[in-house]
Amino acid sequence: MKLSSNDLGAVLGELRKLISQPPPKRLLSVEEAATYLGISPKTIRNQLGPKAQRPFPVRPVRVAGRVLFPIELLDQFVDNLKSLEL
Repeated sequence: MKLSSNDLGAVLGELRKLISQPPPKRLLSVEEAATYLGISPKTIRNQLGPKAQRPFPVRPVRVAGRVLFPIELLDQFVDNLKSLEL
């Protein structure tokens, strides 16, 4: 089977799109994590303090002074919520 120049161009165009896409984020900021979970950033910030009565269930990592959440841990948190509902 022979590829026409149009087919080859289409394949190359798709490859260029895939290569130019940035890799998915692995760490999310407080604002991004809040958006991802569908809650307010203020809710997360209030639960991050050392004296929080109900600490946020996902432990953040701190990188260069920034508070970041691993997306895998956020996904696990949501999955655990789903299993509690059953």
